[in-house]
Amino acid sequence: MKIILSPAKKMIVDTDNLAPVELPVYIDKTAEVLNWMKSKSKEELKAIWKCNDKIAEQNFNRLENMDLYNRLTPAVLAYEGIAFQYMAPSVFEIQQFEYLQNHLRILSAFYGILKPMDGVTPYRLEMQAKVGIGDAKNLYEYWGELLYRSVIDDSRIIINLASKEYSKCIEKYLKPQDRYITIVFCELSGDKLVTKGTYAKMARGEMVRFIAENNIENPVEIQKFDRLGYSFRSDLSSDSEYVFERKI
Repeated sequence: MKIILSPAKKMIVDTDNLAPVELPVYIDKTAEVLNWMKSKSKEELKAIWKCNDKIAEQNFNRLENMDLYNRLTPAVLAYEGIAFQYMAPSVFEIQQFEYLQNHLRILSAFYGILKPMDGVTPYRLEMQAKVGIGDAKNLYEYWGELLYRSVIDDSRIIINLASKEYSKCIEKYLKPQDRYITIVFCELSGDKLVTKGTYAKMARGEMVRFIAENNIENPVEIQKFDRLGYSFRSDLSSDSEYVFERKI
């Protein structure tokens, strides 16, 4: 069983705690992306990044001095977005780190796919960015089927905790024999169930923690998730979609 998760924009360098185990599997393709980005002007990159001048300046300087092989941080500790804050990997025990290393995969526009303990450096790039490298018109084409092939294992079970922007990288290549389960977090707004971005991100991280703490191998066990006020709605769920409602 594999769990897929989106990355976060906010990243840090932490070389004082856990050391990375290895380099990302597609580091050579990452080097190609880096070279492509370095060939662009600051204004071109600002448009790609869709950010203000200050953030563009920070990331442009980052690119100029980027080293893909030294002073790296384990991916699961490098990302600082809401999902990762609620996952709280810095307080995991060794068994939970081992579980995540075997089961969690972080999808990345820059690195392709990451194991939690792969060494990364801060970058800014989203999968939907207008980036055409070689014959690929965009990053979805650039990474192609590689990400799916890296995620699928003998169980053929994938738990989708990623956003649509990133899960698309996997969904396009699913085979009939794969079991792909999307987790939906929602709450009542008026008379409709809606997904609220911040709460969904919180819940995704909390669910990764729940799965790791309980060493889950059977997807049915995920239905017991009851944190942050969420509970499983069997009446709204199916074999391919688990719906959790937050009681307000």
